[in-house]
Amino acid sequence: MKWTIRSPLQPELERLADIYLAVRRETFKWVDPASFRHEDFSVHTQGEDLWIAEAPNGETAGFMTLWPPDDFIHMLYISKSWQGQGAGAALLTALPNWPLRKYRLKCLVKNERANAFYRSKGFIVTGSGSSAEGDYEEMSFYPAARDAQAY
Repeated sequence: MKWTIRSPLQPELERLADIYLAVRRETFKWVDPASFRHEDFSVHTQGEDLWIAEAPNGETAGFMTLWPPDDFIHMLYISKSWQGQGAGAALLTALPNWPLRKYRLKCLVKNERANAFYRSKGFIVTGSGSSAEGDYEEMSFYPAARDAQAY
């Protein structure tokens, strides 16, 4: 599938907030869903670079944010109906200098699908910790550790 990766327009931010809220509530079943709020999106993305994955039919499938000073991928969220169709991989390949630059992220241990996705893209566990949503693994993408698979 051919994805369009681009910066969102101001009116699209509400849709991204909807995706953020829905995916968190659907995925993080071990967290009280009332703890997730629509306004979290604007607070959690302050100062971050933001890209959307747009499907060929024009629908927004998901988004990714990056905290540039640390090359830290803060968020990568794909609507349930679009998961497993390449939107996440397309967002990763849109990162500046991918795959020639080191990137980091944190992934909740209980989020097994996301963990498997990041590992399949060459991320390795480089640390761990705890957050309000549960234990997480810090994962890093090292260009030299990348295997020969196509992105």
